[in-house]
Amino acid sequence: MPTRETDSHGLGAAVKEVAERASSIVRLELELAAMEVRRKVVSLGLGIAFALAAVILLFFVLGFAFAAVAAALATAMSTWLALLVTTGILFALAAVLGFLGLLKIKSGTPPVPEQAIREAKLTTEALKR
Repeated sequence: MPTRETDSHGLGAAVKEVAERASSIVRLELELAAMEVRRKVVSLGLGIAFALAAVILLFFVLGFAFAAVAAALATAMSTWLALLVTTGILFALAAVLGFLGLLKIKSGTPPVPEQAIREAKLTTEALKR
């Protein structure tokens, strides 16, 4: 038959073990949150870089468009046609980069660790029971 002293010692050890495990779970959830935020920040950064590249290329598009208009007025048909084709290619490239940038920005926002928050809520509910 267990004595009162061994029961309290066992209970204390159990409480200590539960506290250590809860601390470990919280630490793991914080790591998960950090990894999730890091992934979203990288995605947001790539999206911003793609969008910035698209804006820079749009300046080139504008420059080539004006060069095409000037060449069309000043020279033969073949020169302005070549400049116009270059403008079209740059515009298509800017459109693709802009689209990629938009996708990356959408996938990175909001930079909230949704999975970690969900896991923390589940853990809190489990500990309350």
